[in-house]
Amino acid sequence: MDGGLVPNMLGAYGPWAAALAGDGPGALSWRRGLWPDLETWRGEARARVWECLAAPGSGGAPVVEVRRRYAFDGLQVEELAWQLPYGPPTEAILLKPLEAAGPLPGVLALHDHGARKYFGKEKITDTGAPRHPSVREQEAAYGGRAWANALAKRGYVVLAADAFAFGSRRVRLADVPPDIRPGSADDGDTPAAVAAYNEWAREHESILAKSLLCAGTTWAGVWLGEDQRALDVLCARADVDPARVACGGLSGGGLRACYLGGLDDRIACTFCAGMMTTWRDYLLHKSFAHTWMIYIPHLARALDYAEILGLAAPRPALVLNNTEDALFTLAEMRRADAMLQEIYAGCGERYRCSYYGGPHKFDLAMQDEAFDWLDRWLTAGAVRKV
Repeated sequence: MDGGLVPNMLGAYGPWAAALAGDGPGALSWRRGLWPDLETWRGEARARVWECLAAPGSGGAPVVEVRRRYAFDGLQVEELAWQLPYGPPTEAILLKPLEAAGPLPGVLALHDHGARKYFGKEKITDTGAPRHPSVREQEAAYGGRAWANALAKRGYVVLAADAFAFGSRRVRLADVPPDIRPGSADDGDTPAAVAAYNEWAREHESILAKSLLCAGTTWAGVWLGEDQRALDVLCARADVDPARVACGGLSGGGLRACYLGGLDDRIACTFCAGMMTTWRDYLLHKSFAHTWMIYIPHLARALDYAEILGLAAPRPALVLNNTEDALFTLAEMRRADAMLQEIYAGCGERYRCSYYGGPHKFDLAMQDEAFDWLDRWLTAGAVRKV
């Protein structure tokens, strides 16, 4: 190896690829100073993001089936389902205070990736049902708390739905050809079967992503469209104030929050935990650690990853980073923070980035900051005054 080459994901091709991407602002970056105001910039930049996403149609507002309604731990729980134009029904959990009166602020709670696709919404909710060992293994990342429940108890209507390829929306082994179906795995829910499925799904992710590209779409586009349908469900409820709706999550949930918060004006406030960096970080250092769901072909020439969340400005956005997070480099997390600070420079205190010690997580302290952020902006309709 060339003694002057810094090890990277592409080896000797790293410097060449980095030069292609460039180190300065992309063609549609706010940092180029080419637009008179954020609104003008946002319209042009969003149009390019949507073009690159190539999102498929996901239908209009879905018809919701309430499968079960009951009380648990001071909350009303609703088990919901709706059918999109493709795939199995989407299942979701809705949580709200038992004694809630009048329309409440709503939050779309976005579950993580976690290299475990057998479950989705169960990772961040608690309905009183026995928790599967696969779900319990991830509880440490959340400080042992079902954060969707904790947030609902503060006076929110919280909706957690399974994302494409997770939980109720996962790819069933019985539906794929024998050539890619492992002989040792099945569609059961025993700990062994779930572990085997998650391992298979980890490898199948690349197949699924390639197939989506062959269909002329992207995983990010599919995710965003399906999250928008979940947002339709939340905003249409009589117990939700549609002017006070937020989204947020950890890791893959943070990724989804960046895209949904940046691209849908119904989201009045966003928090992103453990999922903020730059395209350069993915390019040179950390692509091996991440899902196909991040990438939007050709967008890097126009906008950096952090700037997608920046499209939410001046609507409030909170970023929560972990300084020892192995999924990112600290220098690039800080560079992403600087980009967002520049976008929000004229927006008062509507952007904040906080750094916590430790590995990849959304622990109790981080949750408390996120919940306080939502309280600040979603009470008294403060956001809609910007």
